[in-house]
Amino acid sequence: MSNIYSAIKISDHVYWVGAIDWTIRDFHGYTTPRGSTYNAYLIMADKITLIDTVKAPFKDEMLSRISSVVDPSKIKYIISNHSEMDHSGCLPEVIDMIKPEKVFASAIGVKTLKELFHNEHEIIPVADGERLSLGNMELTFMETRMIHWPDSMFSYLAKDELLFSQDAFGMHLASLERFTDEIPQATLEYEAATYYANIVLPYSAVVLKALDKVSATGWKINIIAPDHGTVWRKDLGKILELYSKWAGQKPTVKAVVVYATMWHSTEKMAGAISEALAGEGIKVRLLSMNETHRSEVVYEVLNAGALIVGSSTLNNNILPQMADVMTYLKGLKPANLIGAAFGSYGWSGESVRHLEEMLKEMKVEIAAPSVSTKHVPDTAVLAKCQELGKTIAASLLKRINDTR
Repeated sequence: MSNIYSAIKISDHVYWVGAIDWTIRDFHGYTTPRGSTYNAYLIMADKITLIDTVKAPFKDEMLSRISSVVDPSKIKYIISNHSEMDHSGCLPEVIDMIKPEKVFASAIGVKTLKELFHNEHEIIPVADGERLSLGNMELTFMETRMIHWPDSMFSYLAKDELLFSQDAFGMHLASLERFTDEIPQATLEYEAATYYANIVLPYSAVVLKALDKVSATGWKINIIAPDHGTVWRKDLGKILELYSKWAGQKPTVKAVVVYATMWHSTEKMAGAISEALAGEGIKVRLLSMNETHRSEVVYEVLNAGALIVGSSTLNNNILPQMADVMTYLKGLKPANLIGAAFGSYGWSGESVRHLEEMLKEMKVEIAAPSVSTKHVPDTAVLAKCQELGKTIAASLLKRINDTR
């Protein structure tokens, strides 16, 4: 095995020994143009402990990084904070090779790993609040179910005031820099927000409870080590504040207009709606699904107060690219949105009705009458589109003022 990869020390007793995936561009439907990392961590305690592993093809990279610090066979414990395959893919092989004394996971994690790998490896369940002695230091476990899998848990190393946060507080970002303070702020905030929107958003209510739960422990945390992206060692309050804000999903003075068009008629309608919104003081993001990826839409919706959707009619339905993004949005469960639908058609005209139904299924409050047109919108139809925009703007501003 080549030893070209090195571990990076992130605290007095902990090394990053993960892998960098420079080429991944899709993470189950979420576009990752900057790649990602699969973070594993080595605790150099009396009982040397490995926190998580990596995606199966990156096993040798992880082992090379471990070998730069210690012979992998000296690892005594392995902790699986999250059993998804990007963190457990090589776990069975590593267990066979290292032969650790013990492997630990949450109770649900034990079941999930058995279901994933169908092997006879013994994995010991740990309970919420349980402590594990590593000899000269100690880990404490906290269940964080549904952030973002049922098995998920945090591990806290009091000796280094370090929280291993699995998928929470992470981002998909391939980088040789290991710390968030080494990354440009704009990149950091965009990638953290995109990650939250596309991975964590459906579990926002759970996130708020978890933040309170961590706060109630009294743990002193100076480092947050997630399973993707860079490690937080400075200004931890910033990411905690952002998670609280994103999880709260309070409406803002922003509208996202999302549409798909066939012969540009729906596009003209979208432009009229957007101009009217902007004229009323609303920040607008106009996104054509003919060119935009679904994960970018979710990023924009994360801090919006209104979602307005449009489509031409095709075969008595909406265009496929709108079906794609609406299905994706529905699964991510954005909350506290108002909205409306619009679109054009050639003869049957079902698209607007389908879009309204989808918005209602997403619990988006319909705040303005829908607008549809046969073929190309004329002056009267475009005026209706402008009225739709103004109505949404007034409703959104009232909602925001009422919540202050």
